[in-house]
Amino acid sequence: KLGDDEFGHMLVNILKQNNVKTEGVCFDNHARTALAFVTLKKNGEREFMFYRNPSADMLLKDSELNMGLIKQAKIFHYGSISLISEPCRSAHMAALKAAKDAGVLLSYDPNVRLPLWPSQDAARDGIKSIWNHADLIKVSDDEVNFLTKGGDAEKDDVVMSLWHDNLKLLLVTYGAKGCGYFTKKFKGRVPGFSVKTVDTTGAG
Repeated sequence: KLGDDEFGHMLVNILKQNNVKTEGVCFDNHARTALAFVTLKKNGEREFMFYRNPSADMLLKDSELNMGLIKQAKIFHYGSISLISEPCRSAHMAALKAAKDAGVLLSYDPNVRLPLWPSQDAARDGIKSIWNHADLIKVSDDEVNFLTKGGDAEKDDVVMSLWHDNLKLLLVTYGAKGCGYFTKKFKGRVPGFSVKTVDTTGAG
Protein backbone atom coordinates (compact mmCIF):
# COMPACT_ATOMS: atom_id res chain seq x y z
CA LYS A 1 0.00 0.00 0.00
CA LEU A 2 1.37 3.38 -1.02
CA GLY A 3 0.43 6.97 -0.38
CA ASP A 4 -1.42 8.77 -3.16
CA ASP A 5 1.58 11.05 -3.60
CA GLU A 6 4.51 11.60 -5.95
CA PHE A 7 6.66 8.96 -4.26
CA GLY A 8 3.92 6.33 -4.45
CA HIS A 9 3.16 6.94 -8.11
CA MET A 10 6.87 7.08 -8.93
CA LEU A 11 7.35 3.62 -7.40
CA VAL A 12 4.44 2.18 -9.39
CA ASN A 13 5.79 3.72 -12.60
CA ILE A 14 9.24 2.22 -11.97
CA LEU A 15 7.67 -1.19 -11.42
CA LYS A 16 5.67 -0.91 -14.65
CA GLN A 17 8.75 0.20 -16.60
CA ASN A 18 10.45 -2.99 -15.42
CA ASN A 19 7.51 -5.20 -16.41
CA VAL A 20 6.35 -5.82 -12.85
CA LYS A 21 2.58 -6.16 -12.54
CA THR A 22 1.04 -3.64 -10.16
CA GLU A 23 -2.63 -4.65 -9.90
CA GLY A 24 -2.04 -5.63 -6.27
CA VAL A 25 -1.02 -2.08 -5.31
CA CYS A 26 -3.52 0.19 -3.58
CA PHE A 27 -3.23 3.86 -2.63
CA ASP A 28 -4.13 5.72 0.57
CA ASN A 29 -5.52 9.24 0.21
CA HIS A 30 -4.65 10.25 3.76
CA ALA A 31 -1.24 8.71 4.57
CA ARG A 32 2.08 9.25 2.83
CA THR A 33 4.37 6.71 1.21
CA ALA A 34 6.99 5.46 3.70
CA LEU A 35 10.47 6.89 3.26
CA ALA A 36 13.77 5.26 4.20
CA PHE A 37 17.01 7.20 3.97
CA VAL A 38 20.06 4.99 3.61
CA THR A 39 23.58 6.23 4.29
CA LEU A 40 26.79 4.32 3.72
CA LYS A 41 29.63 4.10 6.22
CA LYS A 42 33.25 4.06 5.05
CA ASN A 43 33.28 0.24 5.18
CA GLY A 44 30.23 0.02 2.93
CA GLU A 45 27.83 -0.93 5.73
CA ARG A 46 24.46 0.82 5.85
CA GLU A 47 22.57 2.97 8.30
CA PHE A 48 18.82 3.55 7.98
CA MET A 49 16.54 6.40 8.97
CA PHE A 50 12.79 5.88 8.53
CA TYR A 51 9.87 8.26 8.11
CA ARG A 52 6.56 6.44 8.69
CA ASN A 53 4.36 7.64 11.55
CA PRO A 54 2.06 6.26 10.18
CA SER A 55 2.76 5.65 6.50
CA ALA A 56 0.37 4.09 4.00
CA ASP A 57 1.90 0.61 4.24
CA MET A 58 1.20 0.53 7.99
CA LEU A 59 -2.50 1.08 7.28
CA LEU A 60 -2.99 -1.83 4.88
CA LYS A 61 -6.17 -3.75 5.77
CA ASP A 62 -6.95 -7.37 4.97
CA SER A 63 -10.00 -6.18 3.00
CA GLU A 64 -7.61 -4.41 0.60
CA LEU A 65 -5.64 -7.55 -0.27
CA ASN A 66 -5.94 -9.03 -3.75
CA MET A 67 -6.38 -12.62 -2.62
CA GLY A 68 -6.62 -13.88 -6.19
CA LEU A 69 -3.09 -12.69 -6.91
CA ILE A 70 -1.76 -14.20 -3.70
CA LYS A 71 -3.36 -17.60 -4.31
CA GLN A 72 -2.02 -17.88 -7.87
CA ALA A 73 1.54 -16.94 -6.91
CA LYS A 74 4.43 -19.40 -7.10
CA ILE A 75 6.28 -17.76 -4.22
CA PHE A 76 4.98 -15.51 -1.43
CA HIS A 77 7.96 -13.52 -0.12
CA TYR A 78 7.59 -11.43 3.03
CA GLY A 79 9.45 -9.69 5.83
CA SER A 80 8.67 -8.80 9.43
CA ILE A 81 8.16 -5.03 9.42
CA SER A 82 4.49 -5.47 8.53
CA LEU A 83 4.04 -7.36 11.82
CA ILE A 84 4.80 -4.35 14.01
CA SER A 85 1.37 -2.75 14.24
CA GLU A 86 -2.30 -3.07 13.29
CA PRO A 87 -4.05 -3.13 10.88
CA CYS A 88 -1.04 -4.17 8.80
CA ARG A 89 -0.25 -7.16 11.01
CA SER A 90 -3.70 -8.67 10.47
CA ALA A 91 -3.40 -8.07 6.72
CA HIS A 92 -0.01 -9.80 6.74
CA MET A 93 -1.41 -12.80 8.59
CA ALA A 94 -4.41 -13.05 6.24
CA ALA A 95 -2.15 -12.94 3.18
CA LEU A 96 0.17 -15.53 4.71
CA LYS A 97 -2.72 -17.89 5.46
CA ALA A 98 -4.17 -17.50 1.96
CA ALA A 99 -0.80 -18.29 0.38
CA LYS A 100 -0.18 -21.26 2.67
CA ASP A 101 -3.67 -22.70 2.07
CA ALA A 102 -3.11 -22.38 -1.70
CA GLY A 103 0.14 -24.34 -1.51
CA VAL A 104 2.32 -21.34 -2.39
CA LEU A 105 6.02 -21.53 -1.40
CA LEU A 106 6.56 -19.25 1.61
CA SER A 107 9.84 -17.30 1.62
CA TYR A 108 10.78 -15.25 4.71
CA ASP A 109 13.47 -12.60 5.06
CA PRO A 110 12.93 -11.06 8.52
CA ASN A 111 14.98 -8.00 7.53
CA VAL A 112 15.41 -6.88 11.15
CA ARG A 113 15.08 -3.11 11.59
CA LEU A 114 15.17 -2.58 15.34
CA PRO A 115 14.46 1.20 15.32
CA LEU A 116 10.96 0.44 14.00
CA TRP A 117 10.04 -1.94 16.84
CA PRO A 118 8.99 -0.89 20.37
CA SER A 119 11.79 -3.00 21.88
CA GLN A 120 14.27 -5.75 21.06
CA ASP A 121 12.09 -8.32 22.80
CA ALA A 122 9.06 -7.21 20.78
CA ALA A 123 11.10 -7.53 17.59
CA ARG A 124 12.38 -10.98 18.48
CA ASP A 125 8.93 -12.24 19.49
CA GLY A 126 7.25 -10.72 16.45
CA ILE A 127 9.77 -12.14 14.01
CA LYS A 128 9.54 -15.60 15.55
CA SER A 129 5.73 -15.53 15.67
CA ILE A 130 5.54 -16.57 12.00
CA TRP A 131 8.87 -18.41 11.82
CA ASN A 132 7.41 -21.91 11.59
CA HIS A 133 5.25 -21.10 8.57
CA ALA A 134 8.14 -20.51 6.16
CA ASP A 135 9.45 -23.01 3.62
CA LEU A 136 12.57 -20.91 3.03
CA ILE A 137 14.23 -18.46 5.42
CA LYS A 138 17.10 -16.07 4.71
CA VAL A 139 18.88 -14.34 7.59
CA SER A 140 22.16 -12.49 8.06
CA ASP A 141 24.81 -13.45 10.59
CA ASP A 142 23.83 -10.41 12.67
CA GLU A 143 20.20 -11.56 12.64
CA VAL A 144 21.22 -15.05 13.78
CA ASN A 145 23.09 -13.40 16.65
CA PHE A 146 20.02 -11.30 17.52
CA LEU A 147 17.45 -14.09 17.25
CA THR A 148 19.54 -16.52 19.32
CA LYS A 149 20.37 -13.84 21.92
CA GLY A 150 24.08 -13.71 21.25
CA GLY A 151 24.74 -17.01 19.51
CA ASP A 152 27.71 -17.29 17.15
CA ALA A 153 26.40 -17.48 13.57
CA GLU A 154 29.63 -19.21 12.52
CA LYS A 155 28.61 -22.26 14.55
CA ASP A 156 26.33 -24.69 12.72
CA ASP A 157 24.54 -25.77 15.90
CA VAL A 158 23.60 -22.15 16.62
CA VAL A 159 22.23 -21.69 13.10
CA MET A 160 20.37 -25.00 13.25
CA SER A 161 18.70 -23.95 16.50
CA LEU A 162 16.58 -21.77 14.20
CA TRP A 163 15.49 -24.77 12.13
CA HIS A 164 11.89 -25.98 12.19
CA ASP A 165 10.40 -29.22 10.87
CA ASN A 166 8.57 -27.68 7.89
CA LEU A 167 11.59 -25.73 6.66
CA LYS A 168 13.16 -26.73 3.34
CA LEU A 169 16.10 -24.31 3.19
CA LEU A 170 17.79 -21.95 5.65
CA LEU A 171 20.21 -19.41 4.18
CA VAL A 172 22.66 -17.32 6.21
CA THR A 173 24.60 -14.43 4.70
CA TYR A 174 28.01 -13.58 6.16
CA GLY A 175 28.76 -10.30 4.40
CA ALA A 176 32.09 -10.34 2.59
CA LYS A 177 32.66 -13.93 3.73
CA GLY A 178 29.84 -15.31 1.57
CA CYS A 179 26.86 -17.37 2.68
CA GLY A 180 25.84 -20.70 4.13
CA TYR A 181 22.99 -23.01 3.22
CA PHE A 182 21.34 -25.57 5.47
CA THR A 183 18.80 -28.31 4.72
CA LYS A 184 17.67 -31.47 6.51
CA LYS A 185 20.16 -33.59 4.58
CA PHE A 186 23.11 -31.37 3.72
CA LYS A 187 24.75 -28.02 4.33
CA GLY A 188 27.58 -25.97 2.87
CA ARG A 189 29.24 -22.61 2.42
CA VAL A 190 29.74 -20.44 -0.65
CA PRO A 191 32.66 -18.03 -0.28
CA GLY A 192 32.27 -14.36 -1.07
CA PHE A 193 34.36 -12.58 -3.65
CA SER A 194 36.02 -9.21 -3.39
CA VAL A 195 34.34 -6.27 -5.08
CA LYS A 196 34.51 -2.51 -4.68
CA THR A 197 31.31 -1.60 -2.85
CA VAL A 198 29.21 1.04 -4.59
CA ASP A 199 25.92 0.53 -2.77
CA THR A 200 24.80 -2.61 -0.95
CA THR A 201 21.13 -1.57 -0.70
CA GLY A 202 19.02 -3.87 -2.83
CA ALA A 203 22.06 -5.93 -3.83
CA GLY A 204 21.79 -8.27 -0.84
